[in-house]
Amino acid sequence: MSLTILAIESSCDDTSAAVFQDGHILSNCTANQDVHEKYGGVVPEVASRAHQENIVPVVHEAIRQADIQTSDLDAIAFTRGPGLIGSLLVGVSFAKGLALSLDIPMIEVNHMQAHVLAHFAEAPKPKFPFLCLTVSGGHTQIVLVKDYLDMEVIGATIDDAAGEAFDKTGKLLGLPYPAGPVIDRLAKAGSARFSFPEPKIEALDFSFSGLKTSILYFLKKELKTNPNFIEENKHDIARSVQDRIVSILMNKLKMASEQTGIKEIAIAGGVSANSGLRKAVEETGRELGWNTYIPRFEYCTDNAAMIAVTGYYKYLKEEFTDQHVTAVARWSV
Repeated sequence: MSLTILAIESSCDDTSAAVFQDGHILSNCTANQDVHEKYGGVVPEVASRAHQENIVPVVHEAIRQADIQTSDLDAIAFTRGPGLIGSLLVGVSFAKGLALSLDIPMIEVNHMQAHVLAHFAEAPKPKFPFLCLTVSGGHTQIVLVKDYLDMEVIGATIDDAAGEAFDKTGKLLGLPYPAGPVIDRLAKAGSARFSFPEPKIEALDFSFSGLKTSILYFLKKELKTNPNFIEENKHDIARSVQDRIVSILMNKLKMASEQTGIKEIAIAGGVSANSGLRKAVEETGRELGWNTYIPRFEYCTDNAAMIAVTGYYKYLKEEFTDQHVTAVARWSV
């Protein structure tokens, strides 16, 4: 008997819907919100209003591309959190209404857990147990994945996330939002000739607030003597910052592998699309004998396919939720 799940993701500024059937992604549609670029960051109220405009056409397109009818759906999976509460409420409310009208079960999904399970959207798939470095604008974690729904965060940021460090640097350099992909492009033509400190944080935890501060003071100092310093050195600054962020991430990931003895290594989240990080994971994997798993770009950023995959494994365990569910801004894996 066929199992078909519609998934909805609305945790931040991307409205996404996907259809998952019998272990295969049939569609994965996303509407982006370019309106935030002029503000230099996501404006929560603007984001939630855009979700209200986008969610119906995005869901309609996902169902059309999957070549199914709403009557074929067996369940609806949705992001309950973590994320922006206004954005989440749009997705949660839509899922509740559609599930009620179709009389089918709902499945609440943790956004960060879904990033990890994005690796099961297609082959190759990691073997359990594996370590997943999950890096985004709001989170930086090392997750010990014991099974599809059995995960333990063994390292996390104590302040800012890696993605936030990229975006803050971009703002200082006068780059458009989101700055991460722009820094990545600039870094490819640059040299890492500027030195930024690596924080000395115990265990497997991360910290990026000090790095952000050091970049700020470095630029202020250089601009005092050369007002054109940023423009003249933009590529090298981008490469230097990117290399430091990547080294911070990789050093902790190597430490985690050494402590656990696990050589099945994956990365996930928006920052896993960064070419410097992807290259570092591949090179370190060859050096240390890791089996590495790096998702396709469309499964790195926020997307409903990862929500659908997670929903599928929760469906098999009959982990359903009811109409009393509401969004949560903070929710640990």
